[in-house]
Amino acid sequence: MSAIQIKSPALTLKAGKRALQRIRERGLNPADVGIIPGAAGGPKALGIQGLDLALFGEWLPRAPRERSLIGASIGAWRFASACLPDAAEGIRRLGELYAQQCFAKGVTMAQVSQSCQRMLDELLEGRDTHILDNAHYRLNIVVVKSHGLLAADHRGSLGLGLSTVIADNLIGRPRLARHFERVILHDARLQPPLQPLTDFPSRYLTLDTANLRHALLASGSIPMVMEGVRDIPGAGSGTFRDGGLLDYHLDLPYSGDDIVLYPHFTDKVIPGWFDKALPWRRSNPQHLQDVLLLAPSRAYLASLPYGKLPDRNDFKRFMGDDQGRQRYWSQAMAQSLRLGDELLELIETGKLGEQLQPLP
Repeated sequence: MSAIQIKSPALTLKAGKRALQRIRERGLNPADVGIIPGAAGGPKALGIQGLDLALFGEWLPRAPRERSLIGASIGAWRFASACLPDAAEGIRRLGELYAQQCFAKGVTMAQVSQSCQRMLDELLEGRDTHILDNAHYRLNIVVVKSHGLLAADHRGSLGLGLSTVIADNLIGRPRLARHFERVILHDARLQPPLQPLTDFPSRYLTLDTANLRHALLASGSIPMVMEGVRDIPGAGSGTFRDGGLLDYHLDLPYSGDDIVLYPHFTDKVIPGWFDKALPWRRSNPQHLQDVLLLAPSRAYLASLPYGKLPDRNDFKRFMGDDQGRQRYWSQAMAQSLRLGDELLELIETGKLGEQLQPLP
């Protein structure tokens, strides 16, 4: 309870131009939300689990409607969990399974892929059709098809290919088209909620029971960490990898007039994974006009163990001490309930608009 009593705000709230004006004038109702993005970020998702539980377990069900969930990497896994028969149970189960993963020093890409495949099997438990037939949510999974040296999982070739990608990205983000094709696998009942994609070669494919698990596994397949997923049914031959490589924080041209509600790990939107170390590589304000971004505040992060959300480096930090890492991650998940509680309180008291900052 002590964490909940801390006076400093747990959330940073930012909104694009149209969303800012709309919420300040009318407040925010669950019926306003039609699109929810979910970024790549691995274990960081555990650190905002409380937001997902508040949104999918309590607030959004107050106004059932068709909503598009569009995720890359762990974002896609979070949303697949929310599409299970009991959204809150699915979200909690994903956190438990992710935290239980253990990797010895020298683990291979194949072993990590096998572990993630087992995690996916345990999460879905044969309930794939529940995701595809969900009454209200329409899942969109972002992956990339890899070209050239990035199509192989040989460490030497893959490392050389990634070096070339980094160099090309420094010259200009459009040059990544030489290395990747964006593929969005989506619910067959609704097209992705996006304006025409002209930045990179892109195509849409429909999800079904034959390719759902392939798409989820591919969307989280980080090069040099996991093997790529080959020959996704319906997508043709090739090697498919983490959608965050191109669309790290989903800086995409969202369409329609609905609020784009974005529970996020950080208060900024970074276009691609290779842009993380490039502070000048910023999001497109035109894409984010209807976005309401929810992120942990600096004060909240400072209150956590190690002053941060869980991340992939914790596997190294706690090498040989899996129980220590699991305790830390469990604590972060438990404390994240404060994020959801604060969000619901701001909405219900009508004070959300007062806390909003402009989203660049």
